[in-house]
Amino acid sequence: MNSTHSRYQVLLGGIASLILMLGVARFAYTPLLPHMIAAGVIDNIGGAWLTTANYLGYFSGALLSASLSDLRTKSILFRIGLILAVVSTLAMATTTNPLLWGFWRYLAGLSSAGGLLIGSGLVLNWLVRHNHREELGIHFSGLGIGIVITTLCVFALQQFGGWRENWLWLGVLGCLFFIPSWFWVPMADNDRTTVTGKAIQDRPPSTAFLNIFMLSYFCAGVGFVVCATFTVALIKQHDHIAQYAEWAFVLLGLCAAPACILWDIVARRIGFLNALTWAYGLQLLGVILPLLSTSLMANLLSAGLFGATFIGIVSLVLTLAGRFFPTKPAKMMGKMTLSYSVAQVVAPSLMILSPNIHQSYDIGLWIAAIAMTLGTIALFPLRKDPHPVLRSY
Repeated sequence: MNSTHSRYQVLLGGIASLILMLGVARFAYTPLLPHMIAAGVIDNIGGAWLTTANYLGYFSGALLSASLSDLRTKSILFRIGLILAVVSTLAMATTTNPLLWGFWRYLAGLSSAGGLLIGSGLVLNWLVRHNHREELGIHFSGLGIGIVITTLCVFALQQFGGWRENWLWLGVLGCLFFIPSWFWVPMADNDRTTVTGKAIQDRPPSTAFLNIFMLSYFCAGVGFVVCATFTVALIKQHDHIAQYAEWAFVLLGLCAAPACILWDIVARRIGFLNALTWAYGLQLLGVILPLLSTSLMANLLSAGLFGATFIGIVSLVLTLAGRFFPTKPAKMMGKMTLSYSVAQVVAPSLMILSPNIHQSYDIGLWIAAIAMTLGTIALFPLRKDPHPVLRSY
């Protein structure tokens, strides 16, 4: 493995990759969807279908990641994902054909899986190999930063053009983050020793633990896709607060950027699963608030709570997966994300079947609230597991 990179270069490369492959390729769609609806080129049902297409791509990427162990192959796939992120973003401006849009959103989903799973696995493996703390909090701040940058760009670009121009300029922006992502996330090999010669050993959890953990993460995936995709649209549906919709998504990103680092600190103090339980509970509160009130304060607090928790959940789960399997971290990361991404395909589909999808997104919030409740309950028996990875940090 290339050891000429510094820790800061690797972390910055990882952050840049998340800004590109998730902040731009994935999350640009969330603030742009209401503008595309307003322009009459898509409706709520079409928007939900494109969300499903995106997560089918994400699911495919997770399946591929879970099926591969060779780190050099994954390094190559990661770089292909960087290219797909830029191309799929630019291509959204070139058509109004729903099938082509679905195709590009599918490729964007593949790219986001490459960034979240393969890229994160490569960064974590490098940290382990070079005797650094096994944490991904700093790395995952790129997701929140990406959301803020993308949403502010969409907000600013509305003054200079429509939805097409937004997609084009965001594609150009993505090219800026392509460069450090390509050069600073190192190519990996399959050596199972650190740079000082110490052997790296996997410490897998029990099958029962893994199955319950995947079920809980499935529930978190339901909560994620509803809130992440429709945060802006949820507020836009209320005329008295509609003008604040994009700012709510900015707040979401601002809360997400430092949150993953803070959740690392919380986990050091109270343990991984205790930290996860708190994150699930706070996200559940964020999901419920818009159902209780249509006030601006309730919706902003909801967006802030979601931003502060969803990235913490992802960071803690994927870090834990990497600690169980440090020699091939993306493999268990991929398996966990399969359950997460199945939820992200199912939840938008359930919303499409709702008879009131044209008038309200409340059905999605109820689905997310029920799922987060079940996911939180599923974590409780896991907290008693004596596995040493869970008892050390």
